[in-house]
Amino acid sequence: MTAPGEVTEVKTLFPDLQEISQHWKWFLGLGMVSIILGTFALGSSVLVTWASVVLFGWILLLMGGIEIGHSFWQRQWGGFFLHLVNGILSIVVGFLMVVNPGASALVLTLLMAMFFMVGGIFRMVTALMMRFPSWGWRLVNGIVTLVLGILIWNRWPVSGLWVIGLFVGIDLIFAGWSAVMLALAARNLPAKTV
Repeated sequence: MTAPGEVTEVKTLFPDLQEISQHWKWFLGLGMVSIILGTFALGSSVLVTWASVVLFGWILLLMGGIEIGHSFWQRQWGGFFLHLVNGILSIVVGFLMVVNPGASALVLTLLMAMFFMVGGIFRMVTALMMRFPSWGWRLVNGIVTLVLGILIWNRWPVSGLWVIGLFVGIDLIFAGWSAVMLALAARNLPAKTV
């Protein structure tokens, strides 16, 4: 038996689900496009790595310019110098990434490898020490993350050319399948009642 509060929560979410069910074809199309782009990214991981680094560099350039402008706009505010320095740093890093995407990809890949290794060890240690419910899955997640970090680091600097593109492709494929499954599930929802 459900409590009155639970029924209210379902009624609150129901209009959103109805909206999705009315536009399920858009979610299906978006998912299919994402899967196609992800598959392309897997096949062209070096190109996608380069494009991702250049795009990220341009985003940093844009955000740095906005932050510098904001710092002068709000000059009387106490954080003027912090925003100014952060904006300048963003512009410098963005410029370096746009000018030399290959070296930037190498640096980012090395950082990813270190992040995966440290994160994997941390997950393993916390799972073994805390033994919370379903700690085994956390342990497996830590082992997989550590192994990924070691594999990336072991193949570095060559891995710097393709790892970012590979990860973008995998993410696009999983996001696409998620949207496709949501669309197919929403398609079967009952019609909206007034």
